[in-house]
Formats: sequence, structure tokens, C-alpha cells
Amino acid sequence: MTAIRDPRLSGPLTDLRVIEMGQLLAGPFCGQLMADFGAEVIKVEQPGSGDPMRQWGREKPHGKSLWWPVIARNKKSVEINAREPEGQEMIRELVRDADILLENFRPGTMEKWGLGYEELSKINPRLIMIRVSGYGQSGPYSRNAGYGAIGEAMGGLRYVVGDPSTPPSRMGISIGDTLAATFACLGGMMALHNMHRTGHGQVVDSAIYEAVLNVMESLITEYDKADFIRERTGAILPNVAPSNVYPTKDEKFVLIAANQDTVFSRLAGAMGREELASDERYATHSARGKHQAELDDLIAEWTRTMTAAELGPLLDEHGVPRGDIYRAPEMLEDAHFKAREAIVKVAHPVFGDLAMQNVAPRLSATPGRVVSAGPELGEHNDDVFKGLLKLDDARIAELAERGIVGRGGQ
Repeated sequence: MTAIRDPRLSGPLTDLRVIEMGQLLAGPFCGQLMADFGAEVIKVEQPGSGDPMRQWGREKPHGKSLWWPVIARNKKSVEINAREPEGQEMIRELVRDADILLENFRPGTMEKWGLGYEELSKINPRLIMIRVSGYGQSGPYSRNAGYGAIGEAMGGLRYVVGDPSTPPSRMGISIGDTLAATFACLGGMMALHNMHRTGHGQVVDSAIYEAVLNVMESLITEYDKADFIRERTGAILPNVAPSNVYPTKDEKFVLIAANQDTVFSRLAGAMGREELASDERYATHSARGKHQAELDDLIAEWTRTMTAAELGPLLDEHGVPRGDIYRAPEMLEDAHFKAREAIVKVAHPVFGDLAMQNVAPRLSATPGRVVSAGPELGEHNDDVFKGLLKLDDARIAELAERGIVGRGGQ
């Protein structure tokens, strides 16, 4: 097949073709990461309806999702009904010259459609199949429905998030899904490296609960060897002090992280209380941990005497790590965000210029970039059906009439 690539895309993955199946977040965020770095990501969607993410989001100006333009950026959209044999055959043809197939259906779904790895690898032995699911591809829970929230709960995150006076809480974002997608992308790059050495692809099995579990630090080991169970602690980590959010005169909050001995000494200097650095209650990390609450009260009493605009430069002058608690408005106005282009504007046919986060991480020689917002449903039908699958207009019309493909590209 001849590649039909967007010449505006850049990055280290511009020679890769990814067939993205699945929907919502856990799989598509993995596809977004690869598209950000130049991969040709062909997103296969159900004809007529597409990925439900096209409708998700709290705000919908013009009746359109503001989530979709981000999660589907830099991708192509084609409409193929994977539930029908002819649609499945089209996907097999796309896989023939693809590097990666990405899916996040419930385990067993791809096999039911005749699109499991055993069959696809016969067509393309170099194929890497990235599979994202709630519980993984094996084990007694593997066929259970498992969304990101469930993975966050079972992976241990939900229990430790929130204030100790409240039930387990959640982050304000779908962190379980994006963690699983990030691990999936990492696994895909590892498998790709191995494929270049051996000529053989493999399956990357990324379970949401395991992705969450992998960022839980020493939580398991602490219980295994010390019978210690981490509890919810709100804005602090117990015995790590001072590291908290502190109020200011203008009713804002500033996060100060000065728990290292040398940094606490600099904070004491900024406060005009140099003696605190040698006070036996605060002189060492362990001592500060034992007196965490009283130390936080002492620092809060000081921060309340200044506005956030006064406090920040003073802490910077003394080399004390600090950060304002940002929302979107502050991010859009921040000089550092602007200097590094952490937020970019992307053209959209309905919304005009859309602000969204830029590509991360940054590569010095082959950086990725955002060149297009999420596509319309079936926007690239003709490109793929005619250019890659070599179907003529009559055949495409016949398939569309029977619901095997969509008409979005017409």
C-alpha cells in the first residue's frame, strides 16, 4: 500500500502506520500520543455514529464536543463496520501494511470478529497489537467490563485520594484511562524496537488496574513488610514537611515544597526566621515530619501576610520551590507557558482557533507537533478506501448502501 501521509506531520514516528480501533479514552489517548509524534493513525469508526467521544464533554458550543478535537488530533477517520464480515476483511487489508493495530474493546471481541492476533499475525508477522482493557487479556476478571474508574479503584488510587474525613475521592480527570494508554504507548515502542531486531511483532497487553498499580510507589511493599496501609491525607504526604498549599492575603493558595533540609533553610530565610532551620523541632526531615501540623500553621500564618503576587517572587528569590494553583485562565496567561508554547492554537472548521495542550515530551531533533484537530466522521474515507484499499466508486457505493462503510467522506 502507498502511504497517504499528511506532510505537515513531524516527529520520529512519521514512518509508522497505526490502525486505531476502539473508542472513548484508554485506546484513543495512546493513538493521540503516537499521532502527536508523526505516526499516520487511521481511526476506524462505526459508520454513521463513530466514537462516542464525539458527543462527550460538559461544554458543547455549536452542539459539538470540545474533547474530541484533542483526543483525535492529527488522526484520520474512516467508517468501517467491524461487526460485518466484509468490514472485517477491509481491516485485514489495512493491517497487511500496518505497523501497529490499537484496540480497547472487551477481551474476546476482536477474536469474535476474526481479528485476533493469531489471525492478524499470519497476515503481517511484523504487526504489533496494542490491547488496552480494564483487567488485561487473561485472568478471571478479563472478560468483565472495566472502565478507568474501576481500574483506579482496584489499582489503589481511589482509596488514597481525597480528605481523610470524606469517602474515597477521584481526580478531576480520567487518570486511569490515560495511564493505561501511556503504558500502552510505551509498550508499543518497546515492541517496535524488538520487532526491528527480530522481525516479529507481539501483543502489548495494558490493563488499566495494572497501570494504576504501577504508579502507587511503595504502597504494596509497605503493607507486605510493615503492615502499613496508606490512608487519605488531603493536601499533604504525612512526614514530608513542609509541602502543602498555603493561603495568601488575597485568598489564593500557593503550593510550597521545602521539605529538603537545605531548601527549608532557604524558606526560613525568606520568612525572616533563620532560627527555624536550627530549631530541633524543624532542623531535620524526620523532625519536621513529627511536627508537620504546627509547622504548616506557622508557615500559613506568614503567607497570609502577603498576596500571591508578593509571595511568589520572594520565594523565587530565595530558591524555594513554589507554584500557584492554576486553572485554565492562568495557564493561558502565564509567561512561561507562552515562552515554551505549552499551549497551541489549532484551526477548526467550526470553532475557529482552538487552544489545547501541546505535544510532550519535547525532542530536540525530531519534535512532534499538532497540525489538525479531531477529524469529521469519515473525513478520510476516500483517501483510505481509494488510496490504500484501491476500491472504486461503484464498490464504495455498494458497501455504503449495505452499511459496511460510511458516507462521511462524500
